[in-house]
Amino acid sequence: MPDPLVTSVNRASPMRPLPKLIFASRWLQLPLYLGLIIAQGVYVVHFLVELLHLVEAAFGNENALQALVTSIGYKATTPVTTLNETVIMLVVLALIDVVMISNLLIMVIVGGYETFVSRMDLRGHPDQPEWLSHVNASVLKVKLAMSIIGISSIHLLKTFINADNYTDKVLIAQTVIHVAFLLSAMAIAYTDRLMMAGAGNGKH
Repeated sequence: MPDPLVTSVNRASPMRPLPKLIFASRWLQLPLYLGLIIAQGVYVVHFLVELLHLVEAAFGNENALQALVTSIGYKATTPVTTLNETVIMLVVLALIDVVMISNLLIMVIVGGYETFVSRMDLRGHPDQPEWLSHVNASVLKVKLAMSIIGISSIHLLKTFINADNYTDKVLIAQTVIHVAFLLSAMAIAYTDRLMMAGAGNGKH
């Protein structure tokens, strides 16, 4: 017995020219996602350079140490001549920051392409991300909000560790911004929950 859904699809009339053009316009997003892939490559290079400087500084390379100090914006009352715990912590947090931003890029690239451009046909692939199996615009929005909170947390932690180099105004501003991100993510998650509950009730 033929599947009624397949029969319905096969009998569907072809799209009219204007709707077809509008639907095809989704491919205009493709250069945007390709650009994000290039940005991802830049982040990988930056990560490797910082990691190399950290390893070289650990073996006493003065130039690498100064490059790290400049990169993390660390300012001490006395010149930094050896790799200390604070510098190591700030560099590691900066590396974690790069990884988290890279994860955010992956979610935007893969999830955005799958949701708004075209299917990737990854079902059954051993490397398919678990979250991609049930991704949609709402899920992607919540996951991006949570990733931004994680990145903001790392930035805030870096600021507090290096608090002597920041004014009270900057510390308060960063804390307020982080709280705003938290509240925004909670509002997004709550709104999404209400919409899902409404959709569930509408099915009955």
